[in-house]
This record gives sequence, C-alpha cells and structure tokens, in this order.
Amino acid sequence: MKKIMSWLMLVVTVSVALLGGFAQPSHAATATTDDSLARVKEKGTLVMGTSPDYPPYEFLVNRGGKDRVVGMDVDIAKKIAKDLGVKLVIKQMDFDSLLVALETNKVDMVISGMSPTPARQKSVDFSKVYYKGGQSIIINKADKGLYKNKDSFRNKAVGAQTGSIQYNLGKKQIKGSTVKGLAKISDLILALKSHKVEGVIMEEPSAQAYVDNDPDLAMIDGKFSLGSGENNTAIGFKKGSTSLVNAVNKSVDEINQKNLTKTYLKHAGTFMKTNTKNTSMWHYAGYFVKGVEYTLLITVVSVFFGILLGILFALMRLSKMKLIHGLGVAYIEFVRGTPLMIQVMFVYFGIGLFINIPALIAGIIAVSLNSAAYVAEIIRGGINSVAKGQTEAARSLGLSRQQTFQSVVFPQALKNIWPALGNEFVSLIKESSIVSIIGVTDLIYQLKAVQTATYKGVIPIVVAMIIYFVLTFSLSKVLNHYERKMKHDA
Repeated sequence: MKKIMSWLMLVVTVSVALLGGFAQPSHAATATTDDSLARVKEKGTLVMGTSPDYPPYEFLVNRGGKDRVVGMDVDIAKKIAKDLGVKLVIKQMDFDSLLVALETNKVDMVISGMSPTPARQKSVDFSKVYYKGGQSIIINKADKGLYKNKDSFRNKAVGAQTGSIQYNLGKKQIKGSTVKGLAKISDLILALKSHKVEGVIMEEPSAQAYVDNDPDLAMIDGKFSLGSGENNTAIGFKKGSTSLVNAVNKSVDEINQKNLTKTYLKHAGTFMKTNTKNTSMWHYAGYFVKGVEYTLLITVVSVFFGILLGILFALMRLSKMKLIHGLGVAYIEFVRGTPLMIQVMFVYFGIGLFINIPALIAGIIAVSLNSAAYVAEIIRGGINSVAKGQTEAARSLGLSRQQTFQSVVFPQALKNIWPALGNEFVSLIKESSIVSIIGVTDLIYQLKAVQTATYKGVIPIVVAMIIYFVLTFSLSKVLNHYERKMKHDA
C-alpha cells in the first residue's frame, strides 16, 4: 500500500510540474512532386496494406504459434518487391481502413482483392488488372433449394464486407434487401450461420475457399450486372503515384503472362489445407497468448499515462486561472464527447499525416488520452469530497499548498475514489480492444485471426470471453484487496 501511495505522490509531483508548459507539434513538409518510386527505393521497403481475412487472396496461417499473412496477393506483392529491389513489409488492418492508410502514407500500396471501380479511381491510382473473377453469394447448405441468384434475396437480409464492391452491389441490385456491412469476412460467415443474414456476397475465389472448407456452406452465382472494374482485381496506390504504378505494372505484365490459377492460387491452396488440418483452439493457443500480451501492455501503459494526465487535467479544471481552467474543461468535454474508435483513427491516420506513428504506439496514445479525461473527473470528484476543514487545518499547521495537497487532501481523496478508479482500470482492459481496427494484434485482433484461419466462428469468441473474464476478475480481486486495506488503515 505504501508503494502505491509513493508512486501516486510521484505522479502528482510530475503533474504539477507539467503545468508549466506543453510540447509543440512538428510538421513535416508535404511533397508536391511524384517521388513515389524514389521514396520506396530510398527507404528500402515496400509497405503493403491488406485485410488478411479473404482467402485465397490473403489470410493467416499458424507457424509455431505465430501468425503469418499468406495468399495469392502476398505472393504477388513479394514478386513486386523483388522486382523493385526492396523488402516487403505487410501492415494488417480492416478493409475499410485501407484507403485511409494510403491517403495518410501509412502504406505504399493496397493489395486486398480490391476492384478498380470508377468511384475509387477518382481518389486512388490503380495498377493494371491482375485477376478477373465473378461475384458469388454464400448461403447455408440447408437453404440451397431456396436461392438461385441475387433476385432470390429480394426483401431479405444479406451481408457484405464494409467498404467493398460487394456491399455496393447488394445495395444497388438486390431490391428491397437489407445489406448488413461488417469489417471481417469471418463475422459475415458467423452472421450467416446464425441466420442474421440469408446470404453473403463475396468474390468467387474467396467464396469457393470458404465452401471447400465448411460442409455447412454452399455457393451460388450471384448473376450481378457488373460494370467497369467490378469484376476485376488490381493494386491500389495513393493518387499521383505514377512512377510507382508504372514500375509495378511491369511486374503485373509478367504475372499476367503466367497462368495465375495454376501458380499463385494453387500455392495459396496449400496453405489453406494446412490451416484446416488442426482447427482446435489449443493449436491456436499462441494467437491468444500474443493477444493477451498486447492487451495487457496497452492497458498497463495506458493506466500509467491515464493517471498522470488525469491528475494534470483534474488540477487544471480545479485551477482558479481562467485560461488553464478553460483548457482543462475543453479537453475533458471534447474527449468524453467523441467515440474512442474515432480518437484511435485520428491519432493513427490524422496525426500520421505529419508524424509516422506505429499502430501500437498510436493505440496506446489514444487509449491513454481517452482514459485521462475520465480519470480527471474521478479525481476531481474525490478532491472535492474532502472537507475544506482538512485543508484549513493543514495550512494552519504551517504546511504549504503543495504539501497540503500531497499529504492531506490527495490521500483522503484516493480512498474515496478508489472503487471508481478501479472500475476505470477494469473497463480499460475491455475498451483497449478497439485498437484492433488499426491492426494492433490485441486479443480481439487475434480472435478474428483464429476465426479466419479455422473457419470457425463461435468457439474463438467463447475462448476470448473466458480470457477477458479471467483478466478482469483477477484485476477486480487485486483492487478489492487494496480497497479493504485502505479501509482498515483508515
């Protein structure tokens, strides 16, 4: 208990010291010329953005407890990187975040089964087409006699990946339907099996991959009317990356000269067979262990900085100086008034326009800043709960304002707010899961990875629920122990 109090006193002292100034952000110069190819060669890496839940294009395999992105698109990316004489780096994130990552220079190219539609071409440069495939609809095998094509789904609920061409096709060409968009294909398949949707619109190779590995699923030809680019797959680049696109097109030309089905798709199929040999959760224990490690790392670091900044903003809000008080109030109200998911995306993509922040660091910063606003209000309430007579008595004994706060006010406030503060820490374990949207491999991200690799939807969710319960229950017990100790010492 004394160690905790000593640590918190140190935090208070640092917080007070920080009131003296704030760091100024730096701004990077924006390039106005097309140096896309030169930049890639200068840094020696080609960063590929992808959403690895779309076999056989891109998906995850388990190797010694570690996940690795494989698939047709990955093999194509490796050839491109080799032709350019650079190293391939793969960044994983949700499909609907990929184009934002391009815009904010988080990735150099997007290879994720993406179609070069006219709408996308307005804001994205595309390579030549490297694959042409149809659009299919996955259904439950038991419903095979009910559905023939897209027209069979009138006034029905269908699913598609958010931000995909399949989502738009469902919206425009299936009359009266309700199109439910989800970020991950594994979630869509789970929605299908639980009858939340009657069918899932998916590109033919990916649909075939799921049907081949799940006896409860079937596939039908959607018979969609496909416009320009809606039946093709190409590589996306930031608008204006002409030199890089031209260089990549040379590799695409060589790829198109080969039989892609017999080479790249065949190679991807070997990994899919490996994945389905052992789909037990124990076999994928390494995924969950890695997820727990990242979840705890994010939580512990965010708790530390959340308390540090929380005390700072609580003192700012209690300050009698109007400017400092106003800044404290503005920060707390703004953070509490915006969703954590938006804050995570802003730190990673928005600030990423000026400073290249790794996904893990961006997640920690966003969660810490969010937690700080709530901790500040908890601490402010605790400070206000201490009777004024305590402060007056301490000052009459000759204690300075800072000594009074550290030795009299804060210890009493801490006892009053400990339950609420503990609840914030427990919540933080669960709320940190939002960082999975930018590709941080926390527990939720690993859950999705296991779903994709095993073609199982419910069992990985059950495992993740149990793990979260164990983490939060254990922390609650620890916090309750110190709460009882505080009452005993009082």
